[in-house]
Amino acid sequence: MTALSYAHGTSGTALLGDTLGANLDRAVAAWPDREALVDVPSGRRWTYAEFGAQVERLASALIASGIAKGDRVGIWAVNCPEWVFVQYATARIGAIMVNINPAYRTHEVEYVLKQSGVRLLVASLSHKTSDYRAMAEEVRGRCPELREVVYIGDPGWEALLARATPAPRHEELSCDDPINIQYTSGTTGFPKGATLSHHNILNNGYFVGELIAYSEQDRICIPVPFYHCFGMVMGNLAATSHGACMVIPAPSFDPAATLRAVQQERCTSLYGVPTMFIAELNLPDFATYDLSSLRTGIMAGSPCPVEVMKRVVAEMHMEQVSICYGMTETSPVSLQTRMDDDLEHRTGTVGRVLPHIEVKVVDPATGVTLPRGTAGELRTRGYSVMLGYWDEPEKTAEAIDQGRWMHTGDLAVMREDGYVEIVGRIKDMIIRGGENIYPREVEEFLYRHPKIADVQVVGVPHERYGEEVLACVIPRDGADPLTLEELRAYCDGQLAHYKVPSRLKILDSFPMTVSGKVRKIELRERYAAR
Repeated sequence: MTALSYAHGTSGTALLGDTLGANLDRAVAAWPDREALVDVPSGRRWTYAEFGAQVERLASALIASGIAKGDRVGIWAVNCPEWVFVQYATARIGAIMVNINPAYRTHEVEYVLKQSGVRLLVASLSHKTSDYRAMAEEVRGRCPELREVVYIGDPGWEALLARATPAPRHEELSCDDPINIQYTSGTTGFPKGATLSHHNILNNGYFVGELIAYSEQDRICIPVPFYHCFGMVMGNLAATSHGACMVIPAPSFDPAATLRAVQQERCTSLYGVPTMFIAELNLPDFATYDLSSLRTGIMAGSPCPVEVMKRVVAEMHMEQVSICYGMTETSPVSLQTRMDDDLEHRTGTVGRVLPHIEVKVVDPATGVTLPRGTAGELRTRGYSVMLGYWDEPEKTAEAIDQGRWMHTGDLAVMREDGYVEIVGRIKDMIIRGGENIYPREVEEFLYRHPKIADVQVVGVPHERYGEEVLACVIPRDGADPLTLEELRAYCDGQLAHYKVPSRLKILDSFPMTVSGKVRKIELRERYAAR
């Protein structure tokens, strides 16, 4: 009898019952003289003792500014040390940090500030084309609960710190208190605020770090945005719960700056979404960087192409690299490959269930658990599932059922050995003439084409078949132009005829979210009409 697509992550390591503040105190006591945080652009560095003192000072300053347990403090900034201080200081006093996407403009930031009821906003002054001060000043009068805006790099930041008084108390905090709201990238309508507790994110960061054997010897290069769980949980919390060092290579992703930081700081771990690793590997001077200090890292955020993963292992010295799968609403990671997995498991799957978490693959219409090897919706349950969407009980009930299972919306197959393959989004699945097509399968095949650097496959309307297959391609540097006829000939005899792209678009880049995910819905909308 075929086993069901259900798995539970058993573990001999107990969940942490700490708050973030108490956990940081443990790290400071254990490793006071080890480096906790390095900001490569500014050259600033903090040991754990210094980092802990800075967090304590900011926590005291927030209390002196009238911020109490449960109050919302917004952070609208690119990656910088102050972002990290706000993360830990708000948690220490039980305030709820609201992550605001640095790519947001006035309309979006106004919605988030109002919906979450932010009382104090910490913002960057500017970055590239974003003038955060101008945008914040434009909307603050329309946000009745917003009492103060403090700008990083402005005298106001130092003035905030100067308010610090003797150490705040945090013993009355519970690990189940909400301390973070992260707005998920909405494809329609406004984004929803996933509300997360100490217990959610501290344990997730800790166990992600455990599975790649982090210790106080590790130095983690974090080019992914802190605004997203990838940066602030899998990066920062995985680091501080193990005494490792957080290394900020740049305010926003820069492939050359990332590799320079790895080389300069002798980083042992490097994070990124696939498009980041592709950009690094494609640098003309890639071979000149000394990446020999690397041993591990995490690739996540969107499906990881097999060929890219092979190059990361072979050419970036990341033999123990791990793939993680998750979503903001689950703090974020539910599935992860292990360090001793063979290359096929680390390229063909997103791993197996994390300790203390349950996953299952179900028929999305009935909720019935499917046999292993059958595609269905992935659902997950455990300590990592969010408390809910901030002030939106109806949307929370749509996402989390009565059994506390989070409905991911992802199509997955659980193998006989418990490893899981993500085959697409339920909404991304292409139905051509009654045939189901999973874009991921077609993309993985097209990645092998010598002229293709990156590819996204989407369904667009077709009068006869309902949908047809469009391949959006970024060509390799120096390659001759790729034609549709050439692409179709490459697929001939390799893919079923209905999976072969009938349309081709050559692009310089894909529309992206700030967390590095390709906005497939935008590609579909852009090319829906011939």
